[in-house]
Amino acid sequence: MRTLRLIATALTIVGFAAPAAAQTRTMSIVDLIDVPGVADPQLAPDGRYIAYVRTDADWEKNGTVSRIWRIGVDGSDSRRLTAGPEDENSPRWAPDGRSIAFLTKRAKDEATQIYLLPADGGEARVLTSHPTSVSDPQWSADGRWIYFVAPDEKSEAEKARELVKDNVFAFDENWQYRHLWRASVPDGRTERLTSGEFHVRGYTLSRDGTRMLQARSPSPLLDDGQLSELWIADASGGEAARVTENGIAEAGASLSPDGTRVLFVANSNQDFEFYYNDKIFVMPLSGGRPEVLLPDLPHEVNAAEWSADGRSIFFLANTGVRQELFRVDVATRAITQLTRGDHTVSSWSYHPKLAKHVYTVSHAANAGDVHVLDARDNARPVKVTAVYDYLGRDFRLPRQEAIRWKGEDGVDVEGLLFWPLDYVEGQRYALVVQTHGGPASSDRFSFGYSNNYVQKLTAMGYFVLKPNYRGSTGYGDAFLRDMVGHYFNQAHKDVMAGVDHLIARGLVDGERMAKMGWSAGGHMTNKIITYTDRFKAASSGAGAVNWVSMYAQSDTRVYRTPWFGGTPWQAGAPLDAYREASPIFEMHKAKTPTLVLVGEKDERVPMAQSVELYRALKSNGVPTHLYIAPNQGHGWRELQQRLFKANVELDWFERWVMGRTYEWEKSPVHPKREGVATNQGGAP
Repeated sequence: MRTLRLIATALTIVGFAAPAAAQTRTMSIVDLIDVPGVADPQLAPDGRYIAYVRTDADWEKNGTVSRIWRIGVDGSDSRRLTAGPEDENSPRWAPDGRSIAFLTKRAKDEATQIYLLPADGGEARVLTSHPTSVSDPQWSADGRWIYFVAPDEKSEAEKARELVKDNVFAFDENWQYRHLWRASVPDGRTERLTSGEFHVRGYTLSRDGTRMLQARSPSPLLDDGQLSELWIADASGGEAARVTENGIAEAGASLSPDGTRVLFVANSNQDFEFYYNDKIFVMPLSGGRPEVLLPDLPHEVNAAEWSADGRSIFFLANTGVRQELFRVDVATRAITQLTRGDHTVSSWSYHPKLAKHVYTVSHAANAGDVHVLDARDNARPVKVTAVYDYLGRDFRLPRQEAIRWKGEDGVDVEGLLFWPLDYVEGQRYALVVQTHGGPASSDRFSFGYSNNYVQKLTAMGYFVLKPNYRGSTGYGDAFLRDMVGHYFNQAHKDVMAGVDHLIARGLVDGERMAKMGWSAGGHMTNKIITYTDRFKAASSGAGAVNWVSMYAQSDTRVYRTPWFGGTPWQAGAPLDAYREASPIFEMHKAKTPTLVLVGEKDERVPMAQSVELYRALKSNGVPTHLYIAPNQGHGWRELQQRLFKANVELDWFERWVMGRTYEWEKSPVHPKREGVATNQGGAP
């Protein structure tokens, strides 16, 4: 790969610590849950303002609420534009900049609709009255239409069955296709643009507004996303023609400014084989074989977009413990890095007419304020919002450090280390190891989230290690594909090598360690408690324990088939690979007191996996509890559930690792009736 040329430096944070005078107190779990979210920043056509979505905790509601905000690019005139009864999101500026379209559901709406709001604020008016919830709104270039996608309405026969409570359904068959529509801005009249037995997973309008790319798949089922193909059509949905036929999931497709080439991102190699780091593909619109633009790029490409003249492509890439913005010259394939720092750049969009990038930046002291970067060479990013300035000012925050160590086979492994707030040189501290989900993802420099509460753990005297073990993205295809054929090959050994590295550095007390993780992080916890008894406590969140039953139970199999080399029910099934990767068959070795947590309606890693784990641990006399969040899927969304998760895990770690009593944090909202049971204030 060509040498990267660094031309712009964005906020660099190394071992952040707030000024001593400003360090007022440590963060609580409630403080972490209360940290707002900032997402989807959108630059106005004249470049003067940015609209974005801010999400805040609402303890009375026991959830979050999202609102549309607007701010000047110079950081002035910040104001909230909406305050409806339901979440408001997806702000999109009209081409003339006079109004903003957004999505919400209000009192008279049967489903989520498009609303139009004056750019300076005021009363929003509903544009659509669609029978099903709309999503992904996009303005036409002339401002006459707003495009959207929506599921098909239930048939009259289906409605009749519902009336008589005839509710038997066919598994994996009772769904509605999602299709493309557009609404006339003057009068709200809608036109259907696609129909048929296919599902529109995404679409992009050309910059001149005359054509659109559509990603179509056979069904809405998750696995069928890998069978999606690109189609080209005119702006009214007519003259549709197939563009690709390759069996990979094309994402973020767009037409070049001259309309002759197609750009997309896919987790494939040049031979269209699955399970690789996401790469940039370019192909002629007239047909031909898509080509990987940067075959030797070791990073994972998250998004890509043509430059204004089509000679370059801007792209966002995961480089391991960081996420940065780059530019590549299409002809020479020379790469230029545009941002650099111990941070994660996300929510990125490029505005060709204004030659500007808009994105959020998360780092140790900031959860993701909005920045603007001019697309010219040697430009410097400008921080626009100040939503998170209070974090570094009001709280003591932990130092983050990128560290490297050797895996058992000598391969370099990277991770993030979070230091205890009151660290004293020469002393050894307890350690909590947190492994990320995916597993095709990575832990990156950022402020973090309440579900991992590193700010709380470091305030309590723990080191926290987040290893990017084998199978993580951002480190090249060989590193990612180490799991292909066996899953647990080097991944768990990478984690333990990182632990030993910290012990060898004299930082960690190897007798005081805990392990936790969610999803693939839970898979790792389940493996490690059967691999070693060195951890004194563990927490397994939504983790798989039996890959044969998991393969059939989950809503996705396509990502897992490569790990084992086939299905468990095919002729000559690779059952040995399934068994070797399934901790359930080694659970007799487990000695670590282990919490088990899962959502009742988790489709990704179904509750049955956690029940299997819990019953195995219980039967073998290992201290354990199984906690189930009602009505929750693959993540716990309710604020009280999030607080409970942190409290119960901290109580567990303090008891088994530190031998201390933990005082549970109280919710800001207390039970209002006498005799109402609560889990708060004591150990389970």
